[in-house]
Amino acid sequence: MTVLDTLRFPLSFLQSRLPDIEHLDTLEAEQRWWKAEGRAISATIDRAGTPWLRMFDQSGRRVDEILYPREYQAILRRGYQSGVVWRALERKSLLATYQLIYTISFFDPGVCCPYTVTLGTAVPLAKYGSTELQAQFAPHLLRKDDSSWQGATWMTEIDGGSDLGASVKTIARPAGDCWLLTGDKYFASNAGAELAVVAARPEGASPGVRGLALFLVPHYHRDGSLNYFVRRLKDKIATRSVPTGEVELRDSQGYLLGSTDSGIYLILEVLNLSRVANSVVSVALAQRAMADALEYAERRSAFGKRILDHPLLGRQFESRLNALQSAFALAWEAVRLLDGVWMERPPYSERYHLFRLVAHLAKYWTAEFAADTAKWAMEVHGGLGVLAEYGVERWFREAMILAIWEGTSHRQILDGLEVMERKRAHKMLFQHLGDTVPTKELAGMESEVEQHLKQPADEKEAHAEVLFRRLAVLAADKLSLKYHQ
Repeated sequence: MTVLDTLRFPLSFLQSRLPDIEHLDTLEAEQRWWKAEGRAISATIDRAGTPWLRMFDQSGRRVDEILYPREYQAILRRGYQSGVVWRALERKSLLATYQLIYTISFFDPGVCCPYTVTLGTAVPLAKYGSTELQAQFAPHLLRKDDSSWQGATWMTEIDGGSDLGASVKTIARPAGDCWLLTGDKYFASNAGAELAVVAARPEGASPGVRGLALFLVPHYHRDGSLNYFVRRLKDKIATRSVPTGEVELRDSQGYLLGSTDSGIYLILEVLNLSRVANSVVSVALAQRAMADALEYAERRSAFGKRILDHPLLGRQFESRLNALQSAFALAWEAVRLLDGVWMERPPYSERYHLFRLVAHLAKYWTAEFAADTAKWAMEVHGGLGVLAEYGVERWFREAMILAIWEGTSHRQILDGLEVMERKRAHKMLFQHLGDTVPTKELAGMESEVEQHLKQPADEKEAHAEVLFRRLAVLAADKLSLKYHQ
């Protein structure tokens, strides 16, 4: 096998980078199924478009049922059965979950959104839900057959998602053993889920993020009626297999997770799970785009030889492969650090803040890399790259959401600055990289960061991206030396 051959399928690449593949037999079975059946199903679903909403039954009763192509359930349920959620809680480790997400994302990045938000529902329930709440709901999320429930994480409202303190208008008021939530969620991924974790402001709570709390909201009231309503589904550029809608909460029954004054910490913990998943999906998508480009470059001839054998394109493949390995190293370091701290509760350890910085760097850099690589793969295909019937343009569409989901690139930069300034996380990062980066290079980068942090607030923000990008590239390139088998 040549180095380029590791691009062809997800497991060959994972095995070239990781010594500790979790549940290899499960990943092998998953890859075999996707190659034999899932790949064709995924392509058909992408062409068919977004799932549709049936709002009323024949008697005029509101049902808000999300309807999918039957084949979609074959894809979706397979991942849950393989353990994309239950393994994390049963084994108290996230490694197998993110390896599954990588493998599946190579074939269909969009379907990993439901897996990620279901994980983001199960984890805070396991950490912060009461004993009674866990007994009532957790077993449904952790089933190992095709009846497992799905979760969702609904934070964003019409005013946006980055400034949660100002944008969350949903109000929660106590009502006996539960709370009643009223408000509208504007970008509600996995609409129709059996459970959702929802950001809301308890009635009378202080303004800003400190006044937010996190609630578990079931699909149905105790009496069997709808507990939330789906106003409509959105027609998106990609991730067409995932139903993203607008959700109306109208005195919807919800159950408090944690305490009313700790909600922002729980919300950010949920976002961290998703941001790391976003990084893993980004790298898998980039690998798939490169794999398709490689297959075409081996078949296509121009000027008397395969286009892969032309020196310029051959060099581009080598360069892209090196960049892919670096992007993977940064993403997987975020996974490994998260795996060590994901069950922590506030106040967090120093290692948690190191994880935060690496996660921001990874989410920012891998999303940028995925979009750039998908565009390049289209160029390798020439005019065929823009034709929907050949599929390569799909990866560019899919990549467009990755820089936006769970916090835009701007948000990652600003949050990264915050954790460097308040928690000195860059110093922890440089210590973490100490075995692979020359001391002089580290000292120079640390001095550059310190000088940047001393600037006036407006200047510090305005010029942050250049520094953040350099820090991401440094970390990715140096960590790549660690992930080489």
